Parts: sequence; structure tokens; C-alpha cells
Amino acid sequence: YGLYDYLRNSIQQLELPQRKAALIVPAFETLHYRLTFPKSKAELLSMLDMGSLYTFRYHVWPKGHAPTDYAKWRTATMPYRVAWQPDFEPYVVVRRDCPKYDQRFVGFGWNKVSHIMELDAQEYELLVLPNAFMIHMPHAPSFDISKFRLSAGYRGCLQTLREEFHQDLSRRYGAAALKYLTAERSL
Repeated sequence: YGLYDYLRNSIQQLELPQRKAALIVPAFETLHYRLTFPKSKAELLSMLDMGSLYTFRYHVWPKGHAPTDYAKWRTATMPYRVAWQPDFEPYVVVRRDCPKYDQRFVGFGWNKVSHIMELDAQEYELLVLPNAFMIHMPHAPSFDISKFRLSAGYRGCLQTLREEFHQDLSRRYGAAALKYLTAERSL
């Protein structure tokens, strides 16, 4: 409730049109198909404490959203900056002229991860909004995630695309892009 207006106000207050920033909307999830959506951050925190909500994908892919720093978000009253980390894939609000998603990553895998890497390479600030949140509702697995899980060929193709993406980042951003390759190899 009120997210659209909150985002519009945040965009103006943070002068997003004049700066390179990605506004992170913290993501949560429920395992229930029916949910009374929280009307405030306080209600969401209560639901989180009661176990009817969870931080997004914490039990499957915690690296994807851990850099959001949910512990800090609980008490935050001002937007705060977070650093890029490997496999970070938050939901963001960005200017229209930001880098587009890399079209190599269609289907399942690495679309948001590569986008956040590109934003970081272009020195976008990653700012978590203290009063924004979204809730992912359960649904059947996508056809593409099933292919990813069942097909070594699919996973191999995705790995090849990741390597090409790293090479492209290195060509575009030089030594600054080495941190992405180093992070990838240390996983």
C-alpha cells in the first residue's frame, strides 16, 4: 500500500533524475497462497517475526538478496547504501537511461545478477529504501527453471554466457571489472 507514491517521493528527495542510483525495494515472500497484505512496515515486521513472511529466497538462494541487509532495514529510517556482492539480484527502481538487461540472459538465470553487475560497474549507488517492500507470492515453477534444473546442457550454456558477459565487462570497464571475475572464481 502506498508504494507508488513512496517511490515517486523517494525519487524526488534523492534527486534520482540527476544521479546514478538504483533504489532497492526489499523483497519478502510467503509460502501461503492467501495473505492479508501488510499495510505498513510495522505490520510486515510483525508478520516476519511470527513466521508468516520470510526474507526473499532465504532458504533457497540467500546470496541473491542478503546484501540488502535486512537486519539494518528493520530499524532504518533513511535510505542506506549497500555494496555489490556476487549473485546480488535485488528488485530495483532506476532511471530510464540505465543499462538495459543483457539479452543473452533470457529464461532462467543471471538476468538480474548481470544487470546489477553492470549498474555497479557504471558506479551506480545501490540504495535500500527503508519503507518500501514487496512480497513474492508462491506459484508453480517456471518452465525455464525446470529446464535449468534438469538439463546439464542448459546449465553449460548459461555458464558460457556468463563467461562472455565477464569478458564484455572487462573490455568495457577495464581493471575495474576484475572484481566480478575474481568474485566469480572464488565461489
